[in-house]
Amino acid sequence: MKNNLTTSFLKHVAQTSSEPLAIEVDRAQGIYFYDTSGKQYIDLISGIAVCNMGHSHPEIINAIKVQVDKYMHLMVYGELVQQPQVELAEKLCGYLPASLNSVFFVNSGSEAVEGALKLAKRYTGRTQLIHFENAYHGSSHGALSMLGNKEYKAAFQPLLPNTKSIRFGITEDLSEITEQTAAIIVELIQGEAGVRIASCEYWQKLKQRCEQTGTLLIVDEIQTGLGRTGKLFAFEHYNITPDILLLGKAFGGGMPLGAFIADKKVMNILTHNPVLGHITTFGGHPVCCAAGLAHLKLITEQKMWENAESIGEKLETALWNIPKVKEIRRKGLMIAVDFQDTETNFKTLHTFLEKGLFSDWFLWCDTALRMAPPLILDDETLKIIANIIQLAFK
Repeated sequence: MKNNLTTSFLKHVAQTSSEPLAIEVDRAQGIYFYDTSGKQYIDLISGIAVCNMGHSHPEIINAIKVQVDKYMHLMVYGELVQQPQVELAEKLCGYLPASLNSVFFVNSGSEAVEGALKLAKRYTGRTQLIHFENAYHGSSHGALSMLGNKEYKAAFQPLLPNTKSIRFGITEDLSEITEQTAAIIVELIQGEAGVRIASCEYWQKLKQRCEQTGTLLIVDEIQTGLGRTGKLFAFEHYNITPDILLLGKAFGGGMPLGAFIADKKVMNILTHNPVLGHITTFGGHPVCCAAGLAHLKLITEQKMWENAESIGEKLETALWNIPKVKEIRRKGLMIAVDFQDTETNFKTLHTFLEKGLFSDWFLWCDTALRMAPPLILDDETLKIIANIIQLAFK
């Protein structure tokens, strides 16, 4: 019989599926979380690429507590000079190309997408927006319009007009980008499609096409940013510079925070005709920015992207011991373990959960198991995971 908490959860908390996992969480620390019975789970998805430094990191917790004692919400975004916002923006821009120098803070990745689409249309004076097949950029109306799955979008039509989908990694489709295109939005490594990766040459050709046509390149690093792929930002793998960069998920160190980042001359278009061209009440919340700043310091000072690549390679080796694996696609600690069979995938996920390994699947690739563990994963924990896998599937 379900206890009172779970009963209330099912009754009063809106559900996103007919069969939620409904694990009652008691606490979380490092790469682990614990249910109310004391069972320990190794978190292999980091809250979907959010907790890159693990759960309850003491420096992030301390930064939150210090800021809470000073002040929380004061005024809508962009009016008052708030130290956590300024310091985070300044430090972030220090790790970005010179043209990415102005940060607009929002609450989430989806909101970053919404702001970027508005900015691109306003700056270019154009209306056409291009996205990729099997792309995922969020669930709000504008972000949903950029989503690359027709069946998923069908129930919510009509969405934004004048949008177009092209095939991921197919050079001949780049001709669809024209002088009428305001922006193309890209995941350099597709997430919900199951960690799909295009070549460096392809991304450079896409960037060249954008420059030829005056189209803004929006790079969605909501899932790939902050060390996940073996670089601080995934665009560093491909030697390209976005016109607009999107961050979310891990950006807040476990707190809700997103951002779209562009050149000041581009961003300033939102200040007039009309004034307050994009506004948000809670975007850049000082407590979230304090957590984000502490997180960014940890990631950069410890160069956690290096661990993502070295540990990712070892984890991939262990994952090949799972029966019936047909393919593993990986960049750093962003991994898809593909069985090319939905039933096998969900049976494997169930076995994982029974043995205390918490993982997930992909929206557009339900034949593959998702892996995006905290970047603090080490050799000792890797041995534990490998041992569990061996025993579970012996």
